[in-house]
Amino acid sequence: MLGALTALALLAGGGLLWATRPQERQRAVPAPPFPSQVVDVAYLGPLAVPPGARPRTFALEVLLRVESGPPVTTTRLAQPYAGILLTSAPRSPFRTKAGSARKIVITMHVTDCGNVPADAGLPFLDVTLRNARAIQDHSFILGPRYAQDLSRALQVACSNESS
Repeated sequence: MLGALTALALLAGGGLLWATRPQERQRAVPAPPFPSQVVDVAYLGPLAVPPGARPRTFALEVLLRVESGPPVTTTRLAQPYAGILLTSAPRSPFRTKAGSARKIVITMHVTDCGNVPADAGLPFLDVTLRNARAIQDHSFILGPRYAQDLSRALQVACSNESS
């Protein structure tokens, strides 16, 4: 009899705990994605340098696309070689809305041929991205066409330099 009363008390206590448990909170709204998860940068090709540009200057065009989420601000564009200065049009920072794309003209000026590779085998573009969730530095590898065009432009820019 004592065992039956103990079991009944445990069952009643468990039922009371289950009935008085806190109700499930409403599901939290998921955080927006990290900017590098929704941004894609694709290489479009080389561009003619405007008349009057400094010697050893060349231009390339990329397409930055934001797939979803809140707008993404590009706060910085850079490249890894010490002997090259990079500017962009539009100048950073600039904002791109979800579902849209923006063409970016990247102009590079070689300042020191000794600090650029003779063959840019796997070059990348460093981009700092910001959205409502985070600020991230991300390196985009733009593919073999970008590597070939960059290598060719560097060779032309430094063709009068002795190695």
